[in-house]
Amino acid sequence: MGSPKVKVSIIILSWNTKQLLRNCLKSLKGMGEIIVVDNGSTDGSPAMVAEEFPQVKLIKNKKNLGFGAANNQGMKVATGDYFLLLNSDTIVKNQAPLKMAAFLAKNTQVGVVGCKLLNPDNSLQPSAGPFPNLKVSFIMLFLEHWLGDLVRFSFKKTKEVDWVMGAALMVCPGVIKKAGWMDEKMFMYMDEVEWCCRIKKAGFKVFFYPEAEIIHLFGGSSKTGRQDPILNIYRGLLYFYQKHYSHWQLKILKFMLKLKAREAIILGWLTNNHYLKQTYAEALKIVKN
Repeated sequence: MGSPKVKVSIIILSWNTKQLLRNCLKSLKGMGEIIVVDNGSTDGSPAMVAEEFPQVKLIKNKKNLGFGAANNQGMKVATGDYFLLLNSDTIVKNQAPLKMAAFLAKNTQVGVVGCKLLNPDNSLQPSAGPFPNLKVSFIMLFLEHWLGDLVRFSFKKTKEVDWVMGAALMVCPGVIKKAGWMDEKMFMYMDEVEWCCRIKKAGFKVFFYPEAEIIHLFGGSSKTGRQDPILNIYRGLLYFYQKHYSHWQLKILKFMLKLKAREAIILGWLTNNHYLKQTYAEALKIVKN
């Protein structure tokens, strides 16, 4: 008799997060098939995985392929009934992946489930929200910096949502067959939102499930500095609108993105903030191209 098929495959994307990855893997003991996709790390992460966690399937890329492409690599070799995309800057609590899999098994109309993400101090981390229509995009661009999270949430009860954060997102292979893989044209940021949109269009629901908890060191797996997240969010919003919204909505989004960039550049000049001036000058180029 052959070995039984594992129920959960956990795909962890890693890029120069050796110690974080080690801690994450230690928290996953006995929870299923584990696949680490390393995106060209230079900090010894692949060697650490091979030496300390020989049971882990390791895929080594020569360069950073981005979030979607690397996760697709992992999912294509996974053998589980459910795939959990998990950031390397996470610590899994109380068998959260198995709880998420049980939720999907009981709710076959649900295509994606996300868990409750916690900060290291156990405070709630917003990890779900609505799709970025024009109203939501306006709030993201002009209000959240000053007023805090207004379109990203965490909930006390199980709730249907538009998207859940890719730091801990579970899907089953049957959903991927209908909705497709993650879009590899999106390098990082907004990619899970776009995927959830296609999954919902394919007839599935997306749920936030707070009974499963995972600690997430927000930003720990992103080592590209403060500029790249802003620029990739600009790229992600533009691509999302080009793919899922009308031309007139895209034109309004571009106007808002330009306005936000010019506002930030002016603020940068007034406060002598080089980061604001440089980052949003680059953002402006993205919108104009």
